Amino acid sequence: MTQRVWTEVDDYIAGLVIGDDPALDGALEASDKAGLPQIAVSPSHGKLLHLIARIHGARKILEIGTLAGYSTIWLARALPPDGKLITLEYDARHAEVATANIAGAGLADRVEVRVGAALDTLPTIAEEAPFDLFFIDADKVNNPKYVRWAIDNSRPGSVIIVDNVVRNGLVVDATSTDPAIVGTRELGSLLANEPRVSATMVQTVGDKGYDGFALVLVES
Repeated sequence: MTQRVWTEVDDYIAGLVIGDDPALDGALEASDKAGLPQIAVSPSHGKLLHLIARIHGARKILEIGTLAGYSTIWLARALPPDGKLITLEYDARHAEVATANIAGAGLADRVEVRVGAALDTLPTIAEEAPFDLFFIDADKVNNPKYVRWAIDNSRPGSVIIVDNVVRNGLVVDATSTDPAIVGTRELGSLLANEPRVSATMVQTVGDKGYDGFALVLVES
């Protein structure tokens, strides 16, 4: 199996169960035009986030790592009309592009983009807690800190999704000094030893290569 096959299958899935979507396609086009990195979730992953949020009945969502707002749009579409999504983005240029994309998708009334380092911003939104669902797709070195905050500001039944936890298989290297690998392994240890949650990690292949995500249920 090769990257070409993975990409072809992802394209097949997207064409089969997602199809053309002007708002989402426009968000990716705007991202490319602005020169943002091409690291948004794939369409099938975005649809998965959307379905998890809908199945869970999420009314309040926190996203860490906005980029151009592609995953934000998927998640916000799952909210009821009075729902709310707060998304945190470090880069002001990324936030500007995302804000325009979110408005173009007709979701500005339920999405708030906040700019700044997430670890600085999180204490300012604690009063908004608890959140029903968290999607964390930001700097990997700080994932353990983000997840600890999410657990502390959740409720029993809250769901936490963390992207990019396999890192092309390099997560198994206990000797790695790569900060992203170290942070990811620390996250795994946290989830394994945190009594308030039940978690798993799922490997994935597709248009974005070989990686995976963590799915966490807060139990207490």
